[in-house]
Amino acid sequence: MKKSNTKPFMAAPDYGQSLSGFTVNLLSTDIARALVFQRDVLKAEVLHEDEDLLILKAYGSHWMVHADHTYDQHALLLDTRSAPRRGAGVELRLHACDPDTAVARAIEYGFQVLDGPRDQPDHGLREAHIIDDDGYVWVPDIPCDGA
Repeated sequence: MKKSNTKPFMAAPDYGQSLSGFTVNLLSTDIARALVFQRDVLKAEVLHEDEDLLILKAYGSHWMVHADHTYDQHALLLDTRSAPRRGAGVELRLHACDPDTAVARAIEYGFQVLDGPRDQPDHGLREAHIIDDDGYVWVPDIPCDGA
């Protein structure tokens, strides 16, 4: 159920048809807190923000965060609510997002750092694993020496 009357930055059909490659949609129990993580920790550009939806852009990618209530008629919400943690086993990687800086910001804003930052020479990357309040694991990474 949509709650917001905010005018979107672009008509939904136009935005949907403008996307290509790989995008991600996430569900959130607290869209305001999700905004803090996306904007202040990951430094994503906020293309649209209201009580229903965030549309974000950074590091050459677009993604969206939907409030749970927008999926009230969707089977995914029930499935998500029955899982012990949303996003378990999924890594959402943001290439070219400095992990040291992202971890410092995550700690500043009270988010959980699962691992790192550390060099992963086998991957050629310096990376960290940060958990947002909805349980999604974000992996900012940059090339590391020896890559």
